[in-house]
Amino acid sequence: MKSQPDIVIIGSGMGGATIAAGLAGSGARIVILEKGEHLADTPKARDARAIFQRGHYRPKENWFSPDGSGFNPGNYYYVGGNSKFYGAVLFRYRKEDFAAMEFPGGGVSPAWPIAYDELEPWYGKAEALYRVRGALGGDPTEPPHSNPYPHPPVPDEPVIARVRERLQRVGLKPFSLPLGVDIETWLAHAKIPWDAFPNTAAGKMDAETCGLATALADPDITLETGAEVQRLETAAANRISGIVYRQNGAELTVSPKLTILSAGAVKSAGLLLASANDANPNGLANASDQVGRHFMNHNSSALLAIDPREPNDSVYQKTLGLNDFYLDDGRGGGPLGNIQLLGRVSGAILKANVKWAPEWALDLVSGRAVDWYLMSEDLPRPESRVSVRDGRIVLDWQRSNMIAHQRLTARAKEVFRAAGYPIVLSRLFDGRTPSHQCGTLRMGCDPATSALDTMCKSWDHPNLYVVDASFLPTSAAVNPALTVAAQALRTAHHIREKELAV
Repeated sequence: MKSQPDIVIIGSGMGGATIAAGLAGSGARIVILEKGEHLADTPKARDARAIFQRGHYRPKENWFSPDGSGFNPGNYYYVGGNSKFYGAVLFRYRKEDFAAMEFPGGGVSPAWPIAYDELEPWYGKAEALYRVRGALGGDPTEPPHSNPYPHPPVPDEPVIARVRERLQRVGLKPFSLPLGVDIETWLAHAKIPWDAFPNTAAGKMDAETCGLATALADPDITLETGAEVQRLETAAANRISGIVYRQNGAELTVSPKLTILSAGAVKSAGLLLASANDANPNGLANASDQVGRHFMNHNSSALLAIDPREPNDSVYQKTLGLNDFYLDDGRGGGPLGNIQLLGRVSGAILKANVKWAPEWALDLVSGRAVDWYLMSEDLPRPESRVSVRDGRIVLDWQRSNMIAHQRLTARAKEVFRAAGYPIVLSRLFDGRTPSHQCGTLRMGCDPATSALDTMCKSWDHPNLYVVDASFLPTSAAVNPALTVAAQALRTAHHIREKELAV
């Protein structure tokens, strides 16, 4: 680099891209370092077999379980990060998620160090930035909104409109999911679902198309791709003094005034642990021994509700959610979680997980199925953690709150059968696809029990912020992307007022 920037942001996913957008126009010289490259628009982006069966876009790396066995993780290294493949569901956490919540079986989700009302204005700004489509009034757990959604909801396809009616007839309250999707633009490019398919053109509101596009309109903000950060270095007063990265085969160092780490909950924790030095022998930001701990990843299952009499000819499908059991199971038994449609699941997609079955048979099943995603909160536990051994990421995810998830699955099967689906099948997702990874550098009010303060600033390093899903104190039971974006805008406002104004 010809000159040292004021700020370096590591990662261009939902956290990094959004905080860059929040800092646009500040006058600060900002460089975003992204390990990946831009996604290419090729036929593979629309090929379910390439994506799901052959793993064309998955990373060429392994993470490891504590027993030493390796697995290929569900992380993506492209400009825009994991959001390039996300389902674009942009939920706010419920207001109740910010308070302590007890679950069946006695597990407790702790209260946040801030209340919902503190984040509410930033949720609205994030919804505007990501052009969310939605409608207020249908979700029984919807938290207060100062403003309506920027755009009306993505419309149900005819078969999904009939699903909505069937669920309403049995007393449920299906609502339109808040989505970051311009459906006309998406379908004009290809008649495929967007959930888990890469956004290579336009139509999905992801970190690249919204956050990064806003940031890069500022000539003072630049993006460096193919830049893989190796470690952070510290100097006097434990300030971050250098960011060492590899690009085009060369090892380079940049020394900004302020570092913002946004590599994702697993990789951000891993980078800080791998950056241990004499002054920080347990890793950076880790005087409290909290870095990498409290890893959370939603307990989730896929559910197929099958009616042999009703063909499902939908293309994208993913427009409905159910929160009837989010705060209570309907029988006084405590909170269970969220139910939402998956993107349309074809036989080619099913084949990735049911390898023994012929694809033509799976097409017959999928042709009469409506595909759902069941999600329950994973509770923060210090023993559930990310660590680094011999330079390798080790993920020791220890499930929690499974009683709630089992009850959510049972209630879902019960209500779908009541709605006229005689065959209901479910399958628990394993821990090797951490698509909602969070919690490894949680924020708090006490430096003894948290890695970051409530503005995502490291307690240990005066010029380090960490802004990605690692800051989340709890996982709640809804998709985390909008909460990450809201906090990123809140932190950007704080940096503009407290760091750049000095």
